[in-house]
Amino acid sequence: MSEAETAAFLAGERVMTCATIGPGGRPHLMPLWYLLDGKTLLAWTFAKSQKARNIERLPQATLQVEAGRGYQELRGVMLECDVEMIRDLEAVTAIGRGLAVRYADAGGPAGPAAERDAAIAKQAPKRVGLRFHPTHVVSWDHRKISGAS
Repeated sequence: MSEAETAAFLAGERVMTCATIGPGGRPHLMPLWYLLDGKTLLAWTFAKSQKARNIERLPQATLQVEAGRGYQELRGVMLECDVEMIRDLEAVTAIGRGLAVRYADAGGPAGPAAERDAAIAKQAPKRVGLRFHPTHVVSWDHRKISGAS
């Protein structure tokens, strides 16, 4: 995919798989909702989660966003990233608010802004923000191989 196609793909998809290295040296894979912020991706997670502990130990992750069911439809992006952990409550809350707005139709806090913001404010102190800075990006689109796109 071109850089523009990659950006559009990431904007249109909803779940990324985040791979970190666990304490035993094996990959730890978990799904995350995300936001795009220029060329970086933002997410949040519980501060006591395994992925947060892994990132504290080694601030690197590989992300994958993929789509398609049949071989000819497969497409995706893999991003090797340096990860910045965000602990500032205001910044973490802002990430949570952005996620709530983007994912309201998928079970994120919905309803009036005041109710949504109250739900986020309750969660934010238990969470950390994650800013993923891509250092290497690989993409694929099997629709182009099959001539379907």
